[in-house]
Amino acid sequence: MTLVYSTDFGRACPGCGQPQAQCRCRATPRPAGDGIVRVSRETAGRKGKGVTVIRGLPLDDAALVALGKQLKAACGSGGTVKEGVVEIQGDHLDKVLGWLQARPEGWTVKRAGG
Repeated sequence: MTLVYSTDFGRACPGCGQPQAQCRCRATPRPAGDGIVRVSRETAGRKGKGVTVIRGLPLDDAALVALGKQLKAACGSGGTVKEGVVEIQGDHLDKVLGWLQARPEGWTVKRAGG
Protein backbone atom coordinates (compact mmCIF):
# COMPACT_ATOMS: atom_id res chain seq x y z
CA MET A 1 0.00 0.00 0.00
CA THR A 2 1.39 3.42 -0.95
CA LEU A 3 0.80 6.70 0.79
CA VAL A 4 -1.26 9.18 -1.26
CA TYR A 5 -2.17 11.76 1.39
CA SER A 6 -0.75 12.84 4.73
CA THR A 7 -2.18 15.33 7.19
CA ASP A 8 1.39 16.57 7.72
CA PHE A 9 2.13 17.67 4.15
CA GLY A 10 -0.94 16.98 2.00
CA ARG A 11 -0.81 15.01 -1.25
CA ALA A 12 2.01 12.55 -1.76
CA CYS A 13 3.43 11.23 -5.00
CA PRO A 14 2.19 7.66 -5.51
CA GLY A 15 5.52 6.70 -7.08
CA CYS A 16 8.05 7.82 -4.49
CA GLY A 17 5.89 8.74 -1.47
CA GLN A 18 7.43 12.21 -1.18
CA PRO A 19 5.28 15.36 -0.86
CA GLN A 20 3.95 16.19 -4.31
CA ALA A 21 5.83 19.51 -4.38
CA GLN A 22 9.13 17.70 -3.75
CA CYS A 23 8.55 14.74 -6.09
CA ARG A 24 11.36 14.08 -8.53
CA CYS A 25 10.31 10.74 -10.00
CA ARG A 26 7.61 12.14 -12.30
CA ALA A 27 8.94 15.62 -12.75
CA THR A 28 9.27 16.02 -16.48
CA PRO A 29 11.14 19.11 -17.61
CA ARG A 30 9.23 21.41 -19.91
CA PRO A 31 10.68 21.66 -23.39
CA ALA A 32 12.72 24.80 -23.88
CA GLY A 33 10.68 27.32 -25.82
CA ASP A 34 11.79 29.97 -28.24
CA GLY A 35 11.93 32.67 -25.55
CA ILE A 36 8.68 34.35 -26.55
CA VAL A 37 5.73 34.64 -24.17
CA ARG A 38 2.50 34.24 -26.12
CA VAL A 39 -0.85 35.56 -24.90
CA SER A 40 -4.05 34.43 -26.60
CA ARG A 41 -7.78 34.10 -26.05
CA GLU A 42 -9.40 30.67 -26.29
CA THR A 43 -12.93 29.32 -26.04
CA ALA A 44 -12.40 25.74 -27.25
CA GLY A 45 -13.66 23.10 -24.84
CA ARG A 46 -15.11 25.65 -22.43
CA LYS A 47 -18.72 25.84 -23.62
CA GLY A 48 -18.15 29.23 -25.26
CA LYS A 49 -16.59 30.84 -22.20
CA GLY A 50 -13.44 32.76 -23.09
CA VAL A 51 -10.17 32.52 -21.19
CA THR A 52 -6.91 34.38 -21.63
CA VAL A 53 -4.05 31.89 -22.03
CA ILE A 54 -0.37 32.70 -21.37
CA ARG A 55 2.21 30.24 -22.74
CA GLY A 56 5.99 30.19 -22.90
CA LEU A 57 6.82 31.72 -19.52
CA PRO A 58 10.38 30.65 -18.60
CA LEU A 59 9.55 29.89 -14.95
CA ASP A 60 9.50 26.84 -12.71
CA ASP A 61 6.21 25.58 -11.29
CA ALA A 62 6.33 27.51 -7.99
CA ALA A 63 7.17 30.82 -9.69
CA LEU A 64 4.48 30.17 -12.31
CA VAL A 65 1.83 29.69 -9.61
CA ALA A 66 2.94 32.92 -7.92
CA LEU A 67 2.83 34.83 -11.22
CA GLY A 68 -0.61 33.36 -11.96
CA LYS A 69 -1.85 34.61 -8.60
CA GLN A 70 -0.53 38.12 -9.34
CA LEU A 71 -2.16 38.10 -12.79
CA LYS A 72 -5.50 36.97 -11.37
CA ALA A 73 -5.37 39.81 -8.83
CA ALA A 74 -4.41 42.35 -11.50
CA CYS A 75 -7.31 41.26 -13.72
CA GLY A 76 -9.79 40.85 -10.85
CA SER A 77 -10.68 37.42 -12.12
CA GLY A 78 -10.21 33.74 -11.42
CA GLY A 79 -7.94 31.35 -13.21
CA THR A 80 -5.54 28.45 -12.94
CA VAL A 81 -2.07 27.21 -13.78
CA LYS A 82 -1.95 23.88 -15.64
CA GLU A 83 1.04 22.16 -17.22
CA GLY A 84 3.08 25.35 -17.55
CA VAL A 85 0.17 27.39 -18.95
CA VAL A 86 -1.57 30.21 -17.07
CA GLU A 87 -5.30 30.57 -17.75
CA ILE A 88 -7.20 33.69 -16.66
CA GLN A 89 -11.00 33.61 -16.85
CA GLY A 90 -12.44 36.18 -19.23
CA ASP A 91 -11.06 38.34 -22.02
CA HIS A 92 -8.15 40.21 -20.41
CA LEU A 93 -5.80 40.10 -23.39
CA ASP A 94 -4.78 43.77 -23.46
CA LYS A 95 -4.43 44.02 -19.69
CA VAL A 96 -2.24 40.90 -19.49
CA LEU A 97 -0.08 42.03 -22.43
CA GLY A 98 0.57 45.40 -20.79
CA TRP A 99 1.22 43.85 -17.38
CA LEU A 100 3.72 41.32 -18.72
CA GLN A 101 5.55 43.89 -20.89
CA ALA A 102 5.96 46.18 -17.87
CA ARG A 103 7.70 43.43 -15.86
CA PRO A 104 11.42 43.96 -15.18
CA GLU A 105 12.35 40.50 -16.57
CA GLY A 106 12.35 41.92 -20.11
CA TRP A 107 10.36 39.09 -21.71
CA THR A 108 9.37 39.30 -25.36
CA VAL A 109 5.56 39.24 -25.18
CA LYS A 110 3.41 38.74 -28.26
CA ARG A 111 -0.28 38.45 -28.95
CA ALA A 112 -1.07 35.08 -30.50
CA GLY A 113 -4.11 34.21 -32.56
CA GLY A 114 -6.76 36.54 -33.97
